[in-house]
Amino acid sequence: MYQYDQYDQQIVNERVAQFRDQTQRYLAGTLSEDEYRPLRLMNGLYIQRHAPMLRVSIPYGLLSSTQLRMLAHIAEQYDKGYGHFSTRQNIQFNWPRLETVPDILGHLANVQMHAIQTSGNCIRNITSDHFAGIAEDELEDPRPYCEIIRQWSTFHPEFSFLPRKFKIAISGSQNDRAAVQIHDIGIYLVRNATGEIGCRILVGGGLGRTPYLGVCIREYLEKKHLLSYLEAILRVYNQLGRRDNMHKARVKILLNAVGAETFTTMVETEWEHLKDSALLLDQAEIDRVSAFFTAPEFDPNAAEDATFAKRLVLQKDFNLWVQRNVKAHKAPGYRAVCVSLKHPDMAPGDATHTQMNYIAELADRFSHAEIRVTHDQNLALPHVRQSDLYPLWNALQKERLATPNIGLLTDMICCPGLDFCNLANAGSIDVASQINARFTELDYLHDIGDFQIKMSGCMNACGHHHVGHIGILGVDKKGEEFYQLTLGGSAGNNARLGDRLGPAIAKQDVAETIDSILQVYLEQREGDEQFLDTYLRVGLKPFKQRVYNPAAQPPTELAAVAGY
Repeated sequence: MYQYDQYDQQIVNERVAQFRDQTQRYLAGTLSEDEYRPLRLMNGLYIQRHAPMLRVSIPYGLLSSTQLRMLAHIAEQYDKGYGHFSTRQNIQFNWPRLETVPDILGHLANVQMHAIQTSGNCIRNITSDHFAGIAEDELEDPRPYCEIIRQWSTFHPEFSFLPRKFKIAISGSQNDRAAVQIHDIGIYLVRNATGEIGCRILVGGGLGRTPYLGVCIREYLEKKHLLSYLEAILRVYNQLGRRDNMHKARVKILLNAVGAETFTTMVETEWEHLKDSALLLDQAEIDRVSAFFTAPEFDPNAAEDATFAKRLVLQKDFNLWVQRNVKAHKAPGYRAVCVSLKHPDMAPGDATHTQMNYIAELADRFSHAEIRVTHDQNLALPHVRQSDLYPLWNALQKERLATPNIGLLTDMICCPGLDFCNLANAGSIDVASQINARFTELDYLHDIGDFQIKMSGCMNACGHHHVGHIGILGVDKKGEEFYQLTLGGSAGNNARLGDRLGPAIAKQDVAETIDSILQVYLEQREGDEQFLDTYLRVGLKPFKQRVYNPAAQPPTELAAVAGY
């Protein structure tokens, strides 16, 4: 992983000292609330419903065991014993005391971490595929380009006060695991007709109250032009993005207002002034950064192990966990292991300080001291020998980290909702608990297959509800919590926004409504068809009819047959 040089470390250390002084002046009353607010936002500090919330940057989701231990220490000493991993591959602490935040930032700096640009109207954390560098379907490792963009964008003077926050994601694989199309700028690494690898550039994706998928404005861009082209996009947005209305300030609004063709022309015109500038990305710089992401030294005999196959036959529970939580790896005899943070007794994405320390220990033992934060609020150990999978599974069970549900209905994306957030209209965590309580039978969940529930407590869509197979949006109706459902969304290769099912439903009816939707799917699916394929084939009507007019078509006995 990337290592700070003396300049990186100096910058982060100086920022800590600056913010310590600013916070002390604010607490002493010599710095006003209006003066302090932009300063704290530059350092990832929000004021939430009950306490400050600190968002810590985890660039492209990559952590060392040392860094994870520091996050555990912060959770234990400065919070209430846990942290919340987000869809931007960051971690959030929901209960730090304001006066302790400079100390937290000082601890982070000691392990090459910070909270810079995790909030405010700036370029946020660059996200990517959590299996980058190890995925079998990967064209090229995107992490070096994530790091290059991170260095270019951090403290960029021209883009420190954009019209609105700005998010970038990169994928180098055939299968999009980074939700590239719902970002302000999305980048796919692609191969052209001559076999060279370059970039396909999308602009204008984003969710919230006006959701859009990104539009391709350049099918192929040479890698050497990556930074200059991004700079051109940001310049056009910075000049023309609306600043009079925060709800209409994102680049997606600008692109759709002027049209994709006109927007592309403006970017290309701006780019003409930049393409041969100092922003030119030469191969030597790409190679220099890529050297930080070389693979660890793998066991050349790992594939000769025979115990793994025997365990799969002898131990049903282990086999089930492997099917859902263990993924392929480029290196023979190795696997990537998804550590589920979706145990039914915990809020989705939360990890206690005990669990974080434990995972760090397991990373040292089994995964070359490396951890990944996934887009869907889990963790991953990327380099595990197949012979170590069984002892790792046993170890994970001890801390409720081996739930075999990756990709299943209970592997929900869920924002903190009304429990913490000032902007939320309704709760999310308690609805996730309601869903978990309803769907407990693993055999039934496995029969349903891959299924994505994504839930947000407000229109800001931190839970990405627009692109869930079932999206759940919390709304307020005269002081009561209701939930608007959408169906058929996807954040993958064939991304699409979900279709509104109908009127919002009462909080207590959410799990029951999901059950009705699943009954229709099980009745309508053909063979091993997944939910999204069935939905796209049969459309919204049968699901809507079952939910809002169940008497018109009596429910089947499938739920009873499934045994729950």
